[in-house]
Amino acid sequence: MSDMFSAVSPHPAPLTSTQLQQMVAIAKALFDLRHNQAYREAIFPEAPEITAFDPGHDSVMMGYDFHLTEQGPVLIEVNTNAGGSLLGWIAFARRFGHPEEMPTSVRARLLQTFAEEWRLFGGGGDCPDRIAVVDENPEEQHLFPEMEWFAELFRSWGVDCRVADPSELTFDGDALRLDGKRLDLVYNRHTDFYLNTPSMTAIKQAYLKQKICLTPNPHTYGLLADKRRLLRLADPAFRAQLALSPEAEAALAGGLLECRLLKDWDREALWAERKQYVFKPVAHFGGKGVLLGKSTSHKRFDELPPAETLVQRLAPPSLTAVEGDKPMKTDYRLFVYQDQVLRITARLYHGQLTNLRTEGGGFAPVDIVET
Repeated sequence: MSDMFSAVSPHPAPLTSTQLQQMVAIAKALFDLRHNQAYREAIFPEAPEITAFDPGHDSVMMGYDFHLTEQGPVLIEVNTNAGGSLLGWIAFARRFGHPEEMPTSVRARLLQTFAEEWRLFGGGGDCPDRIAVVDENPEEQHLFPEMEWFAELFRSWGVDCRVADPSELTFDGDALRLDGKRLDLVYNRHTDFYLNTPSMTAIKQAYLKQKICLTPNPHTYGLLADKRRLLRLADPAFRAQLALSPEAEAALAGGLLECRLLKDWDREALWAERKQYVFKPVAHFGGKGVLLGKSTSHKRFDELPPAETLVQRLAPPSLTAVEGDKPMKTDYRLFVYQDQVLRITARLYHGQLTNLRTEGGGFAPVDIVET
């Protein structure tokens, strides 16, 4: 537990109320796309087949990550299993002198998102009877204490819950089971977003037969969080086909960075301009495999797979002043359910990419400055 809490920063990151409103507008515009028929029809043929299966509910604990620019906040990434919400609360509580134990009202708001998932799934009663929080080798994950915290939260709801590796789950054709007991809902922290690995087979079978409420799920990931969606949404011509509201178009036009697949570039021209771009593997997450153009060797550049590398215009993180240290790079995360913001937090760090290892860095409170 102490290792995880070392990733809570005491340094507040500033954000204007206008910047926050812009972030919220971008998140809401993206959520609305989930129900945009023209968007769905365009995306399903180019996404993995499982994306088209609609379970009838949404995804809890969505994360929208932003950098600040002179023109306003820009979206860097969308996450469907965003971690750190507990650390974000603790950073907020320490900043404003609140008890670190999350208050009843905030806990209830979190539980309500899971209750709504259960209702939309078609489950009976006010809440499921049994939940599993799943991740690969969960006890080895840095945020395992947060998973345990969620399990305790569900138990306080009167729900039987355990944190488990997905390989522990079995499907008998009628029910997904853990320890022989029927599961009603799985809170998925695993990064196999499309349920392709062998350990996720039982969950995938139950999900496709609508025998489990799986949240987050492949449908939402495929529509909103797969990096390849940014390729389409950053294109004004594509957005013009979607009949977006003027407000949604303005939010996305101002908040999405230029990006294309590497295969669509002239390689020599891109190499000459590489310092203005960042290279991201489309199937990785959490910054894994991300390369800043300014730090990429020609040899490494030549090795990048053209069809699997997203080239995104670089938007450097803003800087937060820190007493007794050099300014820390900063990004901002909105934790969202549907179109409702649950919390905003910042992440402070030194180095090329976001990390939780910087001394004095980590999840940080956000000071909203009125404008």
